[in-house]
Amino acid sequence: MTKDALAGRRIGFIGAGNMAEAIIRGLLESAAVKPGHITASDVMPERLNYMQSTYGINTLEDNAELVGGADILVLAVKPQVVGSVLTHIGPSTDDTKLVISIVAGLTVAAMAAGLGTGTRIIRTVPNTPVFVGEGMVALASDGPARDEDYTAAEALFAPVARIVSIEEKLMDAALGVSGSGPAYVFLMIEALSDGGVKMGLPRHIALELAAQTLLGAAKMCLESGRHPGQLKDMVTSPGGTTIAALHKMEAGGVRSALIDAVEAATRRSEELGRLG
Repeated sequence: MTKDALAGRRIGFIGAGNMAEAIIRGLLESAAVKPGHITASDVMPERLNYMQSTYGINTLEDNAELVGGADILVLAVKPQVVGSVLTHIGPSTDDTKLVISIVAGLTVAAMAAGLGTGTRIIRTVPNTPVFVGEGMVALASDGPARDEDYTAAEALFAPVARIVSIEEKLMDAALGVSGSGPAYVFLMIEALSDGGVKMGLPRHIALELAAQTLLGAAKMCLESGRHPGQLKDMVTSPGGTTIAALHKMEAGGVRSALIDAVEAATRRSEELGRLG
């Protein structure tokens, strides 16, 4: 997987919101794509003006026109308007187009029904840390796309995220863990900093301590290859402060609450997919 997979490709973003901007910024900063090879459309003219002046990319107000000039299309609109967008662009798509969706809950089947015959389709679930180049993207690896299309999709996200490939049937679960996951972590950071304030720390110090601790712990988990239980035991001395704290967390149901949260988000994603 290299940025060369996008060399010379014309990429069109249908929707120029925050997620699209983060991906565009990553592509440009990594020099994977030249500004002139990126075009974005949006319903808000002021947003297009901002994208053009900030990043030097092309902008269009008409989605069908954008489709005509692009090899790869990134579908980055709100779920509630995606149906009308597919209806509008469908006649302009065919087997020469690769459509990569970052729309929550939008299934490959729903996209295939609205797009032209033979359109290559990849469904993805990114999360908001792409804004700072530390995102996580789940990519459905069993859709109607070619091997080189998946390579291109990975190159699209590589500057801003880690990438995993899974079957589409697992995408709702990926959303439950990773797509919604940053909110769980923000809640934990807030709760830890509240605890610090309760015990006398200034708010800004407590917040920095909490946020950096979660960042460092996550990096240890990813880079060490060790199970989080092993890493937890490394911090937990017999009769010490950490085991006393962990006892309270287990008694408070923290573990089961997080498992329940993932299940709830997954089920809701499944519901939204059926509604779509």
